[in-house]
Amino acid sequence: MRFIGLNGGIVDAAGAVVSVMDHGLLYGMGVFETFRTYQGKPFQLERHLDRLMDSCRQLGIAHMTDHDGMSRWISELMEANGLQDAYIRYTVTAGEGLLGLPLGDYVKPFEILFAKELPVTKEDVYEKGRVMRLLSLPRNTPESPVRMKSLHYMNNILAKRELERYPAHPGGPAEGLMLTAGGDVAEGIVSNVFFVKEGHLYTPDISTGILPGITRAVVLELATELGIEAEEGHYSWEVFSGADEIFTTGSVQEIVPVTTLVGSGDQSIVIGQGAAGPVTRALQSAYRRKAGYYV
Repeated sequence: MRFIGLNGGIVDAAGAVVSVMDHGLLYGMGVFETFRTYQGKPFQLERHLDRLMDSCRQLGIAHMTDHDGMSRWISELMEANGLQDAYIRYTVTAGEGLLGLPLGDYVKPFEILFAKELPVTKEDVYEKGRVMRLLSLPRNTPESPVRMKSLHYMNNILAKRELERYPAHPGGPAEGLMLTAGGDVAEGIVSNVFFVKEGHLYTPDISTGILPGITRAVVLELATELGIEAEEGHYSWEVFSGADEIFTTGSVQEIVPVTTLVGSGDQSIVIGQGAAGPVTRALQSAYRRKAGYYV
């Protein structure tokens, strides 16, 4: 990644700097979005920008981003880095401020744009699935009524560190699953989760403190279009681990089936037939058609 976007421009990565007085650094005041492009076009960009700007309003960060301007900036950065398709991260920090908690709004936010190669994901993971391990670390409660994708990411990082302490599973790289402090299924370290029981689709409700994922929302819409009954609610580990199908969602990896759960005491549970189930496959196909990635 040779070039990085800063405040609407593009600079050499070696010269990209953020002030030590930026309140994104000092107090974690800032938000970000990650997404990917298909055939050079960012998918669900408007929804990502709407979520980011809504979070900025709640944090008192005076910031507006227009869809067309952001699309051009992304295209220019991808071209500068020689990318046909890319993993995109767009960050807005509060900008510089005095040392101490502010009394008013932040009026000069700082924008950072990254575009890098898409992570290599073996295509067979979309059929054979991945491993998901139950973590002991609970999902923390959000600082606001609905979780923001903020720069305060300590809970996720600690969860990732816990996951790395466990022995590697023969099923391949695992995702971690966090429960709420009350024992309800919440979400993965970097993904939302869904499960299927007797043809019905279930996913944790936003009130559990999960991030309202963009891909999660798209999947719920696709389920309606496909005539799949879907429900958002509070579910225990016992209900979740008894599912016929489980899958994770995220803007970069899309829809990935979970075919093995690892619970406390390293107990492994095979989900369904150990491969992507019919509901998961139907949603995978519908999602990729919507994204313009034809399979």
